[in-house]
Amino acid sequence: MLSRSSTVARTLRLQGGVAARMYSDSSNVGPLGTGPSEDSFIKRERAKEDYFVRQHEKEQLQKLRKQLKEHQDKVDSLKNKIESLSKR
Repeated sequence: MLSRSSTVARTLRLQGGVAARMYSDSSNVGPLGTGPSEDSFIKRERAKEDYFVRQHEKEQLQKLRKQLKEHQDKVDSLKNKIESLSKR
């Protein structure tokens, strides 16, 4: 029993200093045999993210167009005011 507890203690001491994460460089992430299902999941998630980004950009573009129209109306109004004042 004493020998076993000292082995466990020594093993735990050795493992305590090792805290490194390993990342894969390949596109095949995960255990073997999960390739096709993982690929479809990744594709679906990527499609959802792309859709969200497109919707967000669409909303931003609509806001910018509205602001542009408001500023253009203001510029036109100021031009008309300048013309009316210069005719006097």
